[in-house]
Amino acid sequence: MRLVVFGLPLLVVILNWLWPLPLPLGVKVIAAALVVVAALYHYWSRLSSGSVFAPEFPRPFIILFNWAFGAILFLTLFQITLDLGALMMALATWQPVYISVGARETIGGMAGVLAAIGVANALKVPPVRDVTVTIRELSPAFDGYRLIQLSDMHISRLFPARWAASVVERTNAVGADMIVVTGDFIDGSVAMRRADVVPLAQLHAPDGVLAIPGNHEYYFDYADWLRHLSSLGFHLLLNSHVVITRGTGQLVFAGVTDRSARQHGQTGPDLAAALDGRPAEAPVVLLDHQPGDARTAAAQGVALQLSGHTHGGMILGLDRLVARGNNGFVSGRYDVGGMTLYVSNGTGLWPGFALRLGRPPEITCFHLRAG
Repeated sequence: MRLVVFGLPLLVVILNWLWPLPLPLGVKVIAAALVVVAALYHYWSRLSSGSVFAPEFPRPFIILFNWAFGAILFLTLFQITLDLGALMMALATWQPVYISVGARETIGGMAGVLAAIGVANALKVPPVRDVTVTIRELSPAFDGYRLIQLSDMHISRLFPARWAASVVERTNAVGADMIVVTGDFIDGSVAMRRADVVPLAQLHAPDGVLAIPGNHEYYFDYADWLRHLSSLGFHLLLNSHVVITRGTGQLVFAGVTDRSARQHGQTGPDLAAALDGRPAEAPVVLLDHQPGDARTAAAQGVALQLSGHTHGGMILGLDRLVARGNNGFVSGRYDVGGMTLYVSNGTGLWPGFALRLGRPPEITCFHLRAG
């Protein structure tokens, strides 16, 4: 399968697009070699750090690799479409298959431009997206409560300290009552990312900063990251909850560990444990990095679930495939058995595929209303 996924684009781009162009042989050979180098981006990432998830190159190289990798994928799709169109035309007219040089140049330009736009969209500091959620059982004392969600920051060489500082500044400027982070803080070990995560210590809200781990925390010294995130001021909800009080009103924030935890010898998600001992009449806001278990949470009486993980599918069209791997949930608001599920598009993005088209990043501000 891996050979098909990576080999097919190389064959299509080099043999079907590049080789028929009227270029000197030496230029074609050099260009083909560059295509191969770009296609092996994740292999070079593993060599740089020991993990495919943490490319430890200078930031401009990571940006260039993502652009080239995206351009190869877009060009593969465009060339296959062009090939099929030319074949249908040849069959309809009973003429030889013909694709003009101009058509090849056009799709090459389109692929490069789309990849550049996609990378630019991924790298920007997200705007604040306002979402109003009505909760039937919410005490009037919490009506208008503002809750900020950050998710999937993937702080790395691609999203370094200055990017994190801008996210923190924009988040704090909202003046929300509570800030939550729904996992995937980083890509890299504590030693790699220590300086880059320093700005996160400046996140502040009157009711605190809550967080849960995402699957990427388990890839890099999970226990070390839990200790380090706690030292930065995050209250980690590991199958546990906290109760926020306003007068006689109460609001529960619960969090679970990630689905991938057991694969790494860690405690898996346990919603029953997270809700154990909660005030029976208080509505529950659940933090769960992956949205796939939302129906289970709804059956347990959760009022609002906040998730991430999917990055919104990153690209329109691709989001449909991502949804299939997450029980149909990929981006935005869903009504799940009377529970509101919100799946963030993510604040950052995995540096191994940093492109966004039609699925922008977000810092999400929830305005809770009493139903």
